[in-house]
Amino acid sequence: MYFLSGWPKRLLCPLGSLAEAPFHVQSDPQRAFFAVLAPARLSIWYSRPSVLIVTYKEPAKSSAQFGSYKQAEWRPDSTMIAVSVNFCVIFIVRLRVLWFDFCLLSVTWEITSSSRILEVRLAVDLYPIKLGNFTLNLCRILYGSVQVYTIDSTTGAMLLSHKLELTAKQYPDIWNKTGAVKLIRWSPDNSVVIVTWEYGGLSLWSVFGAQLICTLGGDFIYGTFPVVKLNQCVTYFLLCNIFICFSPLPHFFIFSIIKSNQEQVLLQGEDRLYLNCGEASQTQNTRSSSTHSEHKPGGEKSPFADGGLESQGLSTLLGHRHWHVVQISSTYLESNWPIRFSAIDKLGQNIAVVGKFGFAHYSLLTKKWKLFGNITQEQNMIVTGGLAWWNDFIVLACYNINDRQEELRVYLRTSNLDNAFAHVTKAQAETLLLSVFRDMVIVFRADCSICLYSIEKKSDGLNTTAGIQVLQEVSMSRYIPHPFLVVSVTLTSVSTENGITLKMPQQARDAESIMLNLAGQLIMMQRDRSGPQIREKDSNPNQRKLLPFCPPVVLAQSVENVWTTCRANKQKRHLLEALWLSCGGAGMKVWLPLFPRDHRKPHSFLSQRIMLPFHINIYPLAVLFEDALVLGAVNDTLLYDSLYTRNNAREQLEVLFPFCVVERTSQIYLHHILRQLLVRNLGEQALLLAQSCAALPYFPHVLELMLHEVLEEEATSREPIPDPLLPTVAKFITEFPLFLQTVVHCARKTEYALWNYLFAAVGNPKDLFEECLMAQDLDTAASYLIILQNMEVPAVSRQHATLLFNTALEQGKWDLCRHMIRFLKAIGSGESETPPSTPTAQEPSSSGGFEFFRNRSISLSQSAENVLPSKFNLQKTLSMPSGPSGKRWSKDSDCAENMYIDMMLWRHARRLLEDVRLKDLGCFAAQLGFELITWLCKERTRAARVDNFVIALKRLHKDFLWPLPIIPSSSISSPFKNGKYRIGNVDFTFCY
Repeated sequence: MYFLSGWPKRLLCPLGSLAEAPFHVQSDPQRAFFAVLAPARLSIWYSRPSVLIVTYKEPAKSSAQFGSYKQAEWRPDSTMIAVSVNFCVIFIVRLRVLWFDFCLLSVTWEITSSSRILEVRLAVDLYPIKLGNFTLNLCRILYGSVQVYTIDSTTGAMLLSHKLELTAKQYPDIWNKTGAVKLIRWSPDNSVVIVTWEYGGLSLWSVFGAQLICTLGGDFIYGTFPVVKLNQCVTYFLLCNIFICFSPLPHFFIFSIIKSNQEQVLLQGEDRLYLNCGEASQTQNTRSSSTHSEHKPGGEKSPFADGGLESQGLSTLLGHRHWHVVQISSTYLESNWPIRFSAIDKLGQNIAVVGKFGFAHYSLLTKKWKLFGNITQEQNMIVTGGLAWWNDFIVLACYNINDRQEELRVYLRTSNLDNAFAHVTKAQAETLLLSVFRDMVIVFRADCSICLYSIEKKSDGLNTTAGIQVLQEVSMSRYIPHPFLVVSVTLTSVSTENGITLKMPQQARDAESIMLNLAGQLIMMQRDRSGPQIREKDSNPNQRKLLPFCPPVVLAQSVENVWTTCRANKQKRHLLEALWLSCGGAGMKVWLPLFPRDHRKPHSFLSQRIMLPFHINIYPLAVLFEDALVLGAVNDTLLYDSLYTRNNAREQLEVLFPFCVVERTSQIYLHHILRQLLVRNLGEQALLLAQSCAALPYFPHVLELMLHEVLEEEATSREPIPDPLLPTVAKFITEFPLFLQTVVHCARKTEYALWNYLFAAVGNPKDLFEECLMAQDLDTAASYLIILQNMEVPAVSRQHATLLFNTALEQGKWDLCRHMIRFLKAIGSGESETPPSTPTAQEPSSSGGFEFFRNRSISLSQSAENVLPSKFNLQKTLSMPSGPSGKRWSKDSDCAENMYIDMMLWRHARRLLEDVRLKDLGCFAAQLGFELITWLCKERTRAARVDNFVIALKRLHKDFLWPLPIIPSSSISSPFKNGKYRIGNVDFTFCY
């Protein structure tokens, strides 16, 4: 996938006049050169570095005879260029470039004879486009939008696939003012399509319609430009008379080449790599695990088979929005640009890249690149099918130029990069795709066959190598019309059975299936277990006979990316045994397993898996299975037009284009899956899935998101909903202790007009407030009090505020007490209004909710007598300062509201004093600014009077943790004896 980074490069063409402005750009198939076409001029540029090599200018006589140039096309071997002119004539231009030590010596031209051609035109509204690894598509250009068609391989009929169009929701000001679609081009790897419009603007879309970038919104709109011509060669654009080259960051299509790591995001740029891993914390945590796996005895199983990596820490993955940038070795790029493949290992510590020849790998621990010591070995190898990591080994499929042989090679990371330390296996045909699954390598070859290899670590003295043996070959020629239509192939443990109904327990982990993406169709071939099974103890691991595969089954359409994992976790089986799909504009899909509750036997008539679609707001690049997160990247822009004056602003490229930054992003998807399960009456499965993820730090937010989205959709619907989902969601959330917090947080973030609909489903807010008090959750109760403030009359708000205030005083919640004081004072300061009544869809609690507070010193009837019916401002209510206010009460003593609050404070202080809780009384007075001395003087003969000095003294010592007085053992002649003090004939006794 493509993302823009920085400013575009500006390449100035030498122009004799404005009439010689370039209008067409065409790159050669190898992307080493590109041709720039003007009406009577042909220029050849070198891609890296972007320099002009030579220019050919058509003579004036020939230009007048044949007309001006129209377009150019390269020969596949980059030795000739065909140029068409106005009068249906093609010039064949032969290009001969002489190089020596990477220095250009000479360029010669040979113009051959021209010939007339017959030009065949399609309909005006049809635009033929080839879709690379996907099927042939025809885009029908409508006014401002593009319709993408796919051709049925059986009937040849054109079927509408999807549309590429702007929506009024995303671009309300310009979505219908772009004009007609002007140009359409595919990226070099056929992963994105570029669309431009007549009145300016540029957009990038994925194969199946997911919008990636659009310059009609954000900071781009200040420099909207008309695009004259664009081309595939690293995405070139022509702006008026300025020739501009974007260097976007193409996300390495890890699914289309390899499956080495599906929980790391790796962006591949022109000369650098962007990773979401590599922080110091992660490096230190994984160092020990890497060392342990490297020295593991050969008899033990692979760590990937038993779970492999644990779930990565969220602080590492989501701690910041910046990337770990790795600069690719300039020595390797000098002779091997452009980079074609890249891969990262499971631990996120090592990276491997493949250019024109050979490969190189980098360690994030040592910060060093490792290249071939023998340049001849590097130049003799062309990697054809990608590469993948297996533990500390690099597995790749390549073509040996000297031997003219397709090979499968394995290199050890810790050894020198030399063929002497590599294990080489000859292949029968060219390898197009390669991936690793546990201890197996799966390759897809040009003869439409799939080959499975076993890979194991071998130690020969001090040398450590890896051995590869062929396990099984599967022919796919019956199902694949052309090998280049296959986008990805991988081996997974996903099957139609969820592991409970398998005949052998071990099959739940070893039930391999082949997942093959054929031009957007996801095809699954699983093991045929209908026949006799092979016992593991009777089979030799090195020479085991694998079960055959069943005929292929189509799982989904319009698939761009696939994610699975080989780890196992009994607590999160739903997420780890699921299959995750990215379907472009249609969002994502998950093929989720269904498990019976309490390990009961499943019903035979129920499906064991279900396909659930859901939409996300980012383009997915990786899936964190156990963390229930989708990782992605997003473009952010910065404007720098203030650096230049208005006079020369039109000449500055930085004014036309904002500075583009690629930032990391993530999104939670768990609430989408839970909602889809509830829609399909699979509440039991939704409960099992939610309980397995309840320990996630953002699980409360998941419940809140689900409740909020359902509420927004149903409450704002213009048509009646026959079967509303909100009551089901409300009942589902009650299964978790976070129910009360979830409801009130959702209400606080929702418009007031939707509250009646919400509380008609979740319950009366007064009952929910009482449940919070019963559970001693005072902070949540305070939030419900704000809800009652807007939905009930002030008398009801005052009753509940009094209860919460008294409870907060008893528990010493001083911040809450200060807020409640301000809340109670604000009740009498507004105008008299009667809010709408609270919905009573649910029956109130049988206990009434107030039995817990029957023994309080202040009654509800007493507190409601002096209430002034009014409505108050919530913002004033919560603007209470955090510190104590010293002389608050003396200034407003005549106010009825302050008198009411003072009476509650006096009652609480009297209770503390009667219980001789002097420490709590002091904290109470200091925190709330209570005039303690004045109040004690008033209570001298009442609450402050001490009737039992002994009990009071004991409680005082206990309250402040003071030690009681004791008799020294050395004081024999002391007047104290046996706890008594004798004066004359009178004995005084001390009680301890």
